[in-house]
Amino acid sequence: MKVISLADYQQYSLEKMRKNNLFETDRLFCDVYCFEPGQEQKGHIHGAQDKVYLVLEGAGTFQVGAEKQVLGVGQGTMAPAGEEHGVKNHTDRRLRVLVIMAPNPS
Repeated sequence: MKVISLADYQQYSLEKMRKNNLFETDRLFCDVYCFEPGQEQKGHIHGAQDKVYLVLEGAGTFQVGAEKQVLGVGQGTMAPAGEEHGVKNHTDRRLRVLVIMAPNPS
């Protein structure tokens, strides 16, 4: 059994948003995305995958479809397959987000 501690997944990059993988199978993946202030994951679409975002630290602007909303610690949202989605850290503090996607696109 693989056991992880979320505290170990806080690697950031000044160049772009950093993805830190926690778990991955043929059917899903689970990452922690780390955003420095001003960084973003531009809007994009997955044709066959659903994606869940849960905020672990900070706050950010989350887009699903045409809707945008600021989410903070303990809040989350889901982008169903075929919906454009993205995240922007519009604050001056770090943003850390747990991301689960299924099925795994790789």
